[in-house]
Amino acid sequence: MTSAPDAAGGPRGLDLERLRGHLDRVRPGLLAGPLRGRLIEGGRSNLTYEITDGAARWVVRRPPLGHVLATAHDMRREHRVIEALHGTAVPVPEPLLLCEDESVLGAPFYVMEFVDGIPYRTAGKLAALGPERTRRVVLGLVDTLVELHAVDPREVGLGDFGRPEGFLDRQLRRWAKQLAASRGRDLAGIDELHGALGRAQPRSPAATVVHGDYRLDNVLVGGPEDTVRAVLDWEMSTLGDPLTDLGLLVMYSSDLGLADSPVSTTSAAPGHPAPAELIERYAARSGRDTGAVAWYTAFAWFKLAVILEGIHYRWTLGQTVGEGFDRIGELVPVFIEHGLHTLQEG
Repeated sequence: MTSAPDAAGGPRGLDLERLRGHLDRVRPGLLAGPLRGRLIEGGRSNLTYEITDGAARWVVRRPPLGHVLATAHDMRREHRVIEALHGTAVPVPEPLLLCEDESVLGAPFYVMEFVDGIPYRTAGKLAALGPERTRRVVLGLVDTLVELHAVDPREVGLGDFGRPEGFLDRQLRRWAKQLAASRGRDLAGIDELHGALGRAQPRSPAATVVHGDYRLDNVLVGGPEDTVRAVLDWEMSTLGDPLTDLGLLVMYSSDLGLADSPVSTTSAAPGHPAPAELIERYAARSGRDTGAVAWYTAFAWFKLAVILEGIHYRWTLGQTVGEGFDRIGELVPVFIEHGLHTLQEG
């Protein structure tokens, strides 16, 4: 999907003339011809563009348009983690440069290698692979998560990338605060779920680099073996409890029990491994105790319920544009129910 060109001949937020000038200054000889660019569809927060000089392709990441908060830290953080992980067993695009000079694109940005691959965003797209390939892709997603959590943060220069002490406490407080900021109606069970999570909070294992939004549509899959070729969207990464990544992956691999939902999981694709198999594979390959995974999965249901309620709240205020937002509100009780059930069943 391409956006409308701006005055500089590129999509909004990507002034190709200024970008070309900057790249010629800091990476002379990189470009072989004029730049063209397009906005890559699918980004939820930071904007992602593909650029090409006709001979090679790269990716540009920048904050959303009109972003008024201090954004240099966001771009620096994303760039820092992929720069640290590049060269490890974790597949990430090679970072080329970070630019914090806002005079170039109006905001800090970074440029990285273009990786050819497919983000499987829905069960329908995944199903097109067939059961055998679907199974291979999803199990590969687990294996890549194990590789990420095996990286010693200190060895790759990420020893100060976050504050792992009290990580789960802060997460619970953060999402409760988010809920309070978008609370425009009664939500049966949400306070019960938050309270139960607080009372049953497990003891975290040793901290690792945490992706923060690890799921199938945040990786690129490709090649003859359908391998994970790149893990993307590191904007929520930090040092923390690795099982939060596993819980989120399990949640996104579970059946919502809803037909034609605007928010979907990939579980309906034939051949998709059951959540229990994903947990077992992670435990066997990582050596970590996953006995408390129900808590982490319930927390993922809670977090997504809060996110969806925020979207619904903005829709009631007329602050969202597009299709499907009118149905988001009806999903929130479903996520709350799944969270309570997961925690109660253990």
